[in-house]
Amino acid sequence: MKNNDKTTFTLPVGYHRFHKNQLFNFQLNRWHSLGYARFEDMEEAGRRIDSFDDWKAEMVRLEETALAEERLMNAAFYYRAAEFYTFQGDPDKDRFYDTFIDLFYKIFENDGIERFEVPYRDAFLPAMRVSAAGDDPKGVIVMHGGFDSFIEEFYSWMRYFSDHGYTVIAFEGPGQGAARRKCGLALDYEWEKPAKAILDYFGPDEVTWLGISMGGWFCFRAAAFEPRIRRVIASGIAYDYMKFVNVAGQMMMKFFFRYLKGFSNWMTLKKMKSDGMHAWSIGNLMYMTKTETPMDAAGIAMRLNAGNLHSDLVKQDVLILTGREDHFIPFKMHDMQVKALTNAGSVTARVFTREEHAQNHCQIGNMGLALDVMTQWLDAQS
Repeated sequence: MKNNDKTTFTLPVGYHRFHKNQLFNFQLNRWHSLGYARFEDMEEAGRRIDSFDDWKAEMVRLEETALAEERLMNAAFYYRAAEFYTFQGDPDKDRFYDTFIDLFYKIFENDGIERFEVPYRDAFLPAMRVSAAGDDPKGVIVMHGGFDSFIEEFYSWMRYFSDHGYTVIAFEGPGQGAARRKCGLALDYEWEKPAKAILDYFGPDEVTWLGISMGGWFCFRAAAFEPRIRRVIASGIAYDYMKFVNVAGQMMMKFFFRYLKGFSNWMTLKKMKSDGMHAWSIGNLMYMTKTETPMDAAGIAMRLNAGNLHSDLVKQDVLILTGREDHFIPFKMHDMQVKALTNAGSVTARVFTREEHAQNHCQIGNMGLALDVMTQWLDAQS
């Protein structure tokens, strides 16, 4: 809805059982929880979807219905949802992306969104800025997502922070969104490089840095080397992707990488042909990293480890938000990250529970609560 020509979002409370399979259920909850999808649409989709092909067909059906009924915001994000589980190499993936972007900026053209192309290497990083509402701005928040996110999907967050007095800059780094799709920038774990480019371009002397999902790892890496970052907020962090498994599992992974890489590639490619989840996740990782084989892509992902993170160099005040039942990231990552921040100015660790409807990854189910926690913490820092 519009308020003084600016969009306001309703962030519903509740993590729902839209689908029996968490693979689909989390994504249906995601678009609803962020304020972009109707409950009844996600509920209906959950009854119709049994496969990745069903997902694509159902999201296309939903967006066509929403367009016919002039529910443009729903339509735009159903395009994004369709794109999300469309496999790399499918020509519809680019079409869904382009349509989503075109619709998004058409829908919110009167919201005062500023768009930028920040020079980076021989290309650019896409960025958008939403200025603080009111006459007494509190500061600047720079935010980004993680694995395969787009900045536009965090617009409801940006608008929330703006309404609470903060100017918000969101950007896509190497491997993400248009930085990869339009500029060909591959994933680079040295996140201080895009961080420097963003801060040099926009020029703030100090910022709060917010990283979401895999962006939680990136934000600590950036903070370790960039003193203009004064506060860090991480939602859904993974301290070390190598340590998702136990020590025996880690030793086995290293053995396969060192001695059986060719065999591992063959087995993974075979698995991708029979398992949609493997085909989607590994295909996405190969695309983001611009690698030709699954093991090369995995090797780059494994660089997101504790040694490369340099948590001991983080001196900022830190807020960590973790879902107690995060189905992507083992809860042990939370405690590991908290303990590793030995030189941080302060560490506030907030764990969200099922009773709060925010127990899952990045607090999907109760975004309003998570955003309240962030702004209250920020206000207390000033």
